[in-house]
Amino acid sequence: MKANYNKEILSHGEDSSRSSDKNIFSDFNDLFLDYLSKQTAEIESSGIHQTFLDLSLELWNKPEKVLENQQKAMSSLYELWGNSFDNILSTETDKQQPKKVADKRFKHKAWNDSPYFELIKKSYLLTDNTLYAMENEIDYLDENTAKKAAFYTRQFIDAMSPANFIATNPEVIESTIQSNGTNLLKGFENFCNDFNSESGQLRIKMADLNAFDLGTNIAISPGKIVFENELMQLIQYSPTTEKVFKRPLLIIPPWINKFYILDLQPKNSFIKWLTEQGHTVFIISWVNPDASHREKDFSDYVFQGPMAALDAISKATDEDEVNVIGYCIGGTLLSATLAYMHAKEDKRIVAASFLTSLIDFSEPGDLGVFIDESQISDLEKKMNSQGFHEGKDMALSFNLLRANDLIWSFYINNYLLGKSPQKFDLLYWNSDSTRMPAKMHSTYLRKMYLENIFKEPGGISIGDIQIDVSTIETPSYFISTEDDHIAPWKSTYLGAQLLSGPTRFVLGKSGHIAGIVNHPDAMKYGYYTGPSPKDNADSWYTKTKSHEGSWWLDWQKWFISVAGDEKVSARIVGSGGLASLEDAPGSYVRVKC
Repeated sequence: MKANYNKEILSHGEDSSRSSDKNIFSDFNDLFLDYLSKQTAEIESSGIHQTFLDLSLELWNKPEKVLENQQKAMSSLYELWGNSFDNILSTETDKQQPKKVADKRFKHKAWNDSPYFELIKKSYLLTDNTLYAMENEIDYLDENTAKKAAFYTRQFIDAMSPANFIATNPEVIESTIQSNGTNLLKGFENFCNDFNSESGQLRIKMADLNAFDLGTNIAISPGKIVFENELMQLIQYSPTTEKVFKRPLLIIPPWINKFYILDLQPKNSFIKWLTEQGHTVFIISWVNPDASHREKDFSDYVFQGPMAALDAISKATDEDEVNVIGYCIGGTLLSATLAYMHAKEDKRIVAASFLTSLIDFSEPGDLGVFIDESQISDLEKKMNSQGFHEGKDMALSFNLLRANDLIWSFYINNYLLGKSPQKFDLLYWNSDSTRMPAKMHSTYLRKMYLENIFKEPGGISIGDIQIDVSTIETPSYFISTEDDHIAPWKSTYLGAQLLSGPTRFVLGKSGHIAGIVNHPDAMKYGYYTGPSPKDNADSWYTKTKSHEGSWWLDWQKWFISVAGDEKVSARIVGSGGLASLEDAPGSYVRVKC
C-alpha cells in the first residue's frame, strides 16, 4: 500500500504540465526574485551578513569540531538510510504504530507512514541537530553575537524545512493531485494579493480580514468613550452587576498592539469578566500614530495616558483612588507613572497589577537580537524620515520569534495549499498592527533595551522628575508566563524585585497572549504561585505550587485582600462628570496602518 502511494506521488505530473502553468510559475518566480532583491538592504542593516561571517570565521578556527560533527552526522545518516531501506522491505505487521509527532509541521500521516517522506523528515531533523551542535560549540567574543547566531541559525533551519516546499510536502502533493493543480493556482493568486510590487513588501494574511468588524462581532463589550486627547481615548464600560467596587479599575494596554486583545469575544473577554466581578472598568485605547506624533516621547505617554486617565476617572466617578492594571509595555508605563507619582506624593493608585511587564530589561530574550547600536541607528534614520515606526515592521519582528507558527504555517496554507485564511479573532487582532512615534520608540529601545537604565535611580526622567522605580510602595501583583518570548518571565521577575512594596508574583503556563487571556471557564493552562519574589528566579520556582485553571481567580482574591471589597451602586456610563463622546470601542482603534 505504501509503495503504491509513493509511486503515485513520485510519478505524478509527468504529463500534466501545461504551457499556461509554466507561464504562471515563471511570473511567480519573477515576482519572488523582485521581492528578494528589495529586501537585500533591510537584511544587510539587520546584521545577518556580519553575524554569519563571524560564525563562519569561528568555525574555521575549530576545524576539528566541524569534522567531528560532520562525521557524527554522516554516521547517523548512514544508519538512517539503512533503517529506511529495511522499513521499505518490511511488512505492515512488522512495524510498530508510529508515535504521535509533537512537531506540527509534520502532522500529515505520510511523514510517518511513507518511508520516502519519513526519510526526508528525519534527514532534515538530523541536519537541524548537527547545525545547532556546531553553533553551540562556538565561543563568541560577545553574548550578543552568540544570541544573533543562534536566532538566525534557527530562522535558516526553519525556512529550509521540507514542509515549506512543494516537492517535499506530502500534503501539498496530495492536494495538487486531487485538485489537478488548482491549489497552486489559487496560492499564486493569494501571493499576488499579499504582495505589494511598489514597496516590495509581502505581508502574508493570517486571518480573513473581512470576517470581523469592531463593535459588531469583536470588541463588543458595551461602553462609551468618556474622554480623549491626541494620544488616547478613555473607554468606560457599562456595569453588569447592581453593586460595584468603590474604587474604579483602569487598564493600560500596550500601544504596540490594540487594546481589544482583552475583549475579543464574550467567551474570552477579560473586560467582560471584570465587569461581571463588580469592577467599574476603564481602559485606554491608544491612538495609531502618524507623522504628526513624531515628537511624542515616553513622558508624553505618561502624562497623556495614565495621568490624564486618572483625572478623567475622578471626574466620571467622583472617586480619587483607583486600581490599575498594566499589560506588557503598558506595565512598564505603569511603573514609570507610579515612580513619578511617588515623587509628587500622589497616592491615587491603591493597587497595581503588571501583566507580562518588563521593568528590568537585562534579559530581553529573543527580542534582544534586534537591539544593538547599528540596528537602532538604522531604524532611527528610517523613523526620522517618516515620523514613526511602521506597524508591519514591528509585527514581522514579533512573528519571527515564532516563525513556524506565525509565518511558515501560513505560507504553506495560503500559497502551497491555496487555502483562504481562517476566521480567527486572535489572528485578526494580531494582523491589526499599530505604528509608534519616532521619538518615543527611540527612547524605548535605547533607554530600556540597549542601555537598561530604566531600572536605575534617575535613569530616565518623566517631565522634570528623575524617577526611581525602587521607591514604588504600592501593593503589586505580577503575572508572567513561562513560555513568553517577548517578556521572559525571569526578566519580569527581576523587575518585581525592584519594587519596595508588598509584591505577589504568579507564573502562568503557556505564552504572552494565551497565558494572559485565559478565561476561567476554559479550564486551560494553569499557573504557579510561590513566596514573595525575594530569592533568585530558579530558587523561587522550586518553591511554587501548581494550580489548574486561570490566574484571573487568584488575582481577584489578591485584589480584594489589598484593595478591599467595599461596594457602591453601579455607575451608569455618562451620568457622572464626563459626558459620553461615542460608543465603544471608539474611533482611535479603527485606524489601520
